[in-house]
Amino acid sequence: MKYLIIIILFLLSGTRLFAQDKSLIHKGNELYKQQKYKEAEENYRKAAEKKNQDVTSNFNLGDALYKQKKFADAGEQFNKLASAPRNNKAIAAQAYHNLGNSFLENKKLEESIDAYKKALLNNPKDDETRYNLAYAQEKLKQQQQQNKKNQNNKNQDNKNQQNKDNKNQDNKNNKDQNKQNQDKQNQNQDKKDQQNGQQKDQLSKEDAERMLDALNNDEKQTQDKLKNKKLKGAKLNITKDW
Repeated sequence: MKYLIIIILFLLSGTRLFAQDKSLIHKGNELYKQQKYKEAEENYRKAAEKKNQDVTSNFNLGDALYKQKKFADAGEQFNKLASAPRNNKAIAAQAYHNLGNSFLENKKLEESIDAYKKALLNNPKDDETRYNLAYAQEKLKQQQQQNKKNQNNKNQDNKNQQNKDNKNQDNKNNKDQNKQNQDKQNQNQDKKDQQNGQQKDQLSKEDAERMLDALNNDEKQTQDKLKNKKLKGAKLNITKDW
């Protein structure tokens, strides 16, 4: 796998096209060798502007963009070269290969796989392209497995959260039901206490009436005794008259 990474990082330097007979391209190549990729890009652009269909300037321009990590711009450049109407399969194979590298660096695995396959169609004997294709396919497989794992974890988290929400709702419902039951018990107890109070008041009234009747009877009996005593009168001492 490390070997594949090394290929991806260093392959472009081996596939650049040099044209020593053109001053701008020559200057760009010298700057490229000095890792002055921005200055090299400027020279390649000037050369490409003079002759838009020039393969060398456009190909090396893509290399310079790639080295600056401008992968989207580099890919656009290589795609233009790969899709240009020409019968040169070697150029197409190299362009598609570097297009695949640009896509790979930009984390576009499916697009890189497609580009590598097109490169192999134009050059089936290119082992470096075949290795990079296998690397991209393995990375895609890992990505899909990770995405599946993440989705499963997300689904499990959602399920756990739903269970938690349901449990919280059940607890809330139980609390509400317990409160309703307690309120009902309190109401029943209040009603019972009220009934007992009424019964107590009623008994007290009846007791009071009985007490009053008893007092009235006692008073009547007392008055009757006093009345009887008066009727009997006091005993008088009678002296004989002789």
